[in-house]
Amino acid sequence: MNETEDVVLLDDEGTQIGTAPKTSVHGPDTPLHLAFSCHVTDDRGRVLVTRRALTKKAWPGVWTNSFCGHPRPGEPMEDAVHRRAEHELGISIHSVEPVLPGFRYRAVDAGGIVEHEVCPVYAARTSEQPTPHPLEVMDTMWVEPRDLATSLQTTPWAFSPWLVLQAPQLALFTSPPAPARNHRS
Repeated sequence: MNETEDVVLLDDEGTQIGTAPKTSVHGPDTPLHLAFSCHVTDDRGRVLVTRRALTKKAWPGVWTNSFCGHPRPGEPMEDAVHRRAEHELGISIHSVEPVLPGFRYRAVDAGGIVEHEVCPVYAARTSEQPTPHPLEVMDTMWVEPRDLATSLQTTPWAFSPWLVLQAPQLALFTSPPAPARNHRS
């Protein structure tokens, strides 16, 4: 990741009002900016969760959705989603679709770092195993959606606030399990 990367700043209505270096944006008074989250599933219907690296500025070591990121100024959102999947997890994704296009949140971590984002949520698929970038992700796990939903309800403090807020709104966590399929090993 380029540490001089810029993020898109937004007004309260979600209109772009400028850009700022990513390194200057996340702090105790984070301005509203554009981001995204993505939930990746595999051919068995499991969802990929990741544990944020301990070196992350906000929510270090916390379990979260598959990956998140910020589109670069002028970058199409779907291009940013593909770029971050490759960067953070070393995977190619397909069937990328918006599932919560209007998601927005503000949260403060234990160290006082604020996330304040308009954060469209995407779902995607992969048949690849992640090879995480160590400065982004310290661990990954494929889990059954219902098991993750149960964990989010019983131990929300172990997960990122955006995942806790997104999950109840996503069909991925509320629909019946997919029928079993035959798989070749």
